[in-house]
Amino acid sequence: MNYKPPYTITSKILVLVSDIVERLADIKNIESKINTPQLRKINRIKTITGTLQIEGNTFTEEKVTAILKGKRVLGTLKEVSEVQGAIKAYDQLDKYSYKQLKDLLKAHQLLMGEILTNAGEFRINNVGVHSSNEVIHIAPPANRVATLMQDLFNWLKTTDEHPLVVSSVFHYEFEFIHPFSDGNGRIGRLWQSVILHHWKSIFSFIPIESVVRDNQEKYYQALEEAGSVGESTPFVEFILEIILESIENLEII
Repeated sequence: MNYKPPYTITSKILVLVSDIVERLADIKNIESKINTPQLRKINRIKTITGTLQIEGNTFTEEKVTAILKGKRVLGTLKEVSEVQGAIKAYDQLDKYSYKQLKDLLKAHQLLMGEILTNAGEFRINNVGVHSSNEVIHIAPPANRVATLMQDLFNWLKTTDEHPLVVSSVFHYEFEFIHPFSDGNGRIGRLWQSVILHHWKSIFSFIPIESVVRDNQEKYYQALEEAGSVGESTPFVEFILEIILESIENLEII
């Protein structure tokens, strides 16, 4: 029997999906003003900075820009390595096949290769997710990770749900499984963007991660609420709001 993650399509989700589709249609008329090398670079820097700051990296957009230009910056070796890894992982965004688990493992290798000895490999230890020194989620046992990830990708390959919903459900389920020893948040956010890019290429330069960073507390609250109710619905509603806000905040020149 094919696995299906637990979620409910609510009226709020339907309205948000409709609103996002409408905003994307509006953008289509001015895409030439948005899809420029200059703005793509600006938004990629926002994306990388946002997703790293969520995880505690202190580098600003200015420092990330400097690293992109090959300049030396002040900071810890770990922070520099995190930026360099994120640049490598996001540079391949339009080359990943979102339905292929091997591509996600490759993304993790690029992202964490300079930090972890087991980058690109599933964790072998049991883990808990902490917030403010409190355990908020006990991830599934390590010996279940490979099976759970394969089930999740089998669902990705077979579902006919709307891509906006699919990407959001995947994001939550991935964080629930927590398949790696580190880098799970960054990969979950990256892979949502990969799925969305496959649907609409404009998502390759919409900095969703920077808006998540601006709503970081609500992001974790949505993850916790979904865990409490046993399905991803609260998180799907939240992250769709973030996607809509990201589109509405796009810079135009």
